[in-house]
This record gives sequence, C-alpha cells and structure tokens, in this order.
Amino acid sequence: MTNNNMSKAAQIIQQGGLVAFPTETVYGLGANALDPYAVAKIFALKERPSFDPLIVHIASFDDLEQLTSGTGENVLRLAKHFWPGPLTIVLPKSDKVPDIVTSGLPTVGIRMPDNPTALELIRTSGCPIAAPSANKFGQLSPVSASHVKKQLPDVDYVLDGGATSVGIESTIVSIEGNTCQLLRPGFITQEDIEQAFPGTFVFNQSKPEKLVSPGLLKSHYSPKKPLYILSEAGKSLPEASGLILHSVANSAHTAGKVIYTSQTGNLVEVAANLFAALHTMEEDAHVKNIFIEPVVEKGLGMAIMDRVKKAAYQYNNHTN
Repeated sequence: MTNNNMSKAAQIIQQGGLVAFPTETVYGLGANALDPYAVAKIFALKERPSFDPLIVHIASFDDLEQLTSGTGENVLRLAKHFWPGPLTIVLPKSDKVPDIVTSGLPTVGIRMPDNPTALELIRTSGCPIAAPSANKFGQLSPVSASHVKKQLPDVDYVLDGGATSVGIESTIVSIEGNTCQLLRPGFITQEDIEQAFPGTFVFNQSKPEKLVSPGLLKSHYSPKKPLYILSEAGKSLPEASGLILHSVANSAHTAGKVIYTSQTGNLVEVAANLFAALHTMEEDAHVKNIFIEPVVEKGLGMAIMDRVKKAAYQYNNHTN
C-alpha cells in the first residue's frame, strides 16, 4: 500500500465518491457518513433497499461523541474493551448523522475497525465513513479486493489491503443500562462479553421488531448458485456438486470439488475462510450446486451458521 493510493482514496471520500476498503471482517463500501448525497450512492451501487441501515466506521473515540446523543458508562466500557475490533454498537444518533445512514431510525450502528488500512483511510479522509459490505445487496460478502471488483466494477476506487482476517461481519449489539441485546452474532460472542464483564450485562434474547441494524434479513450473503446445508444422512451428492467441509476428518461425502475451510475444525479458521470458499465455488464453471457442512451453533459457531443459513435461505435449506 503506497501513500499515493491512500491519498487518492481519501480524496475520493472527501469529494463525495465511493471507496471499497478492507476491514478485519470483510471489505466495506465507504462514503463520507456526514454527506447524505455520498451515502445515497452506496445504496444505488449496491442496489440496497433504503430500509436497511448502514454502519458508521470511526478511528477515534472523539468521533463517537460527535455521532451520538448519548453513550453511557457501560457502552464506553464495552467499546474501550473491544475496539478496535469487530463489534458494532447501536446508539442514539446525533443530528450530525443523516437520516439516510440510519434508514430514518433514531439510532446508528458504530464501530472502530481493527485494520490499519481502514483506520488510516478514516483519519486521512477526516470524516467517519459509512460502509456496508462491498458487494451487490444479498450476494456473497467480499473478503478480497478481487471479490469487490467482481461484484462492483463501477466503484470509484478499491483500496487493496489483501485478504481480511476475521472473514465474517461484525457482531452487532445494543445497550440499554445493563441490558445487552445481541442483534447479529459475529466474531465477538456473547460469552466473550460475559467473560470480559462478569455479572454486568443481562442479555435480551428477543428479536427486534424493526430492522435496527444490518444483517437481520432472513436471506442474505447468498452465492449465485444453489447452496444447501449438508445433512448427516446420505453420502452421495448430485453430479457437478461442490462441497465445503470444515475438517479433513469429515470426508465421508464425496463431490467433484471439495474445499476445506479448516484442517481441524477450528472455528476461527472456518469463519475466516467461509466466504472465500463460497466465492471459489461460485466462480468454478464445473460446480452447479454447492453443499456446505454445518457447525455446532455455539460461540463463534452461532455467527458462522447465521451466515450459512441466510446464504442458503432462498434454496429452502434443503439437505441431501
């Protein structure tokens, strides 16, 4: 990454353009969060519905104070412990945040990414950056610059920072007093929060009535080819099938193309390699159907299966 690349990207943000950039989770499609016209371009390029709010990325806690109308002691404790990192906190927004960013809601999702390129872009641009994932709405999340260019060839600029490290979108929570609502599971789990702050937070398991954050739709993150969650039953798959497994020990099923997200079932590796595996299957002309092994829905497994189920939702979660 050269200084010229960063200067060019920051200048585009300052002039109301769109820049795709890496975070530790996935690549984001960024615009000046305080410029409603620039933010509108995100919705247009992604073909994203206007009712789906965006996350605002910051590089300092001073930005947090400017973007919210109130935080609270527990919010600050949570943010200072997990930021920079893959945790988004939904907070009451200040008047500085345009309504288009929040889809007209009085709250805004904010996070500080744990990626030096992302943080430098925010600082060099001199403004918070609103950024959903840099893909067409509902399609596979991008975890490399090539994934962005495949789906969004018309983006003003792609800041290439290599492959992302976490590989799935951030955990999203809202905090009210000592009540923490997990809106979207991610790399930071409920157990992580409880371990960091024992006895502090009570988790609210009810589902929000409104779409208060990204990632709450039933169908999302989908490849262009049919994706099915693998059952333990049959061993044979249809011809021209691709198979995604998470451990070399789980090789009872056979397929024309097999990708392992991990050699040992390590969930951190599975999360980091999940979308890359789906992109590879999507791009392989010999693969007509994709099958993926489930993981146990506990801890990080909840976030992985959240993405897998949403990716397979439009294919009715058929199993073999």
